Amino acid sequence: MIGSEGMTGLAAILDDDRPANETIVQGAGTAWRISTDDLKRAMLSSATLRSCLLHFAHVFLAQASQTALANGYAKLEERLARWILMSQDRFGGDLGVTHDVLALCLGVRRPGVTLAMHFLEGRGLIKSTRSHIAVVDRPGLHKHANGSYGVPEAQYARLFG
Repeated sequence: MIGSEGMTGLAAILDDDRPANETIVQGAGTAWRISTDDLKRAMLSSATLRSCLLHFAHVFLAQASQTALANGYAKLEERLARWILMSQDRFGGDLGVTHDVLALCLGVRRPGVTLAMHFLEGRGLIKSTRSHIAVVDRPGLHKHANGSYGVPEAQYARLFG
């Protein structure tokens, strides 16, 4: 998951011209685009830019490994709590998302998302209406994520302040 703090196209900063994955935009916003060749030239001419981009790559890889770990060990409602926290970090405020999109993002069937949403809502952590999630108790949601949220976020804070 990437917001205004990051970038897609890690292959380019890791000196490859073919990404292994497709990028899907899930929310409205603005973005800048640069060619791979121009990015590589900019990285060669700016040690600061190169360092910043490599730091982001480190954080993103930490996020990917934590996602794999969460997918293997965390309960669905813990993974949903993590996803909501990560989304709120990037987009702020309430989230506009359907259960179908959540199912796609979490790699589960839609009825499972509905049950997990009811679970979190029943504990007073979120308030959910059609295509809308409001976080009611962020510290409680963090606690409920049961360790699946926080490692990449700590790396980001350490590297970027």
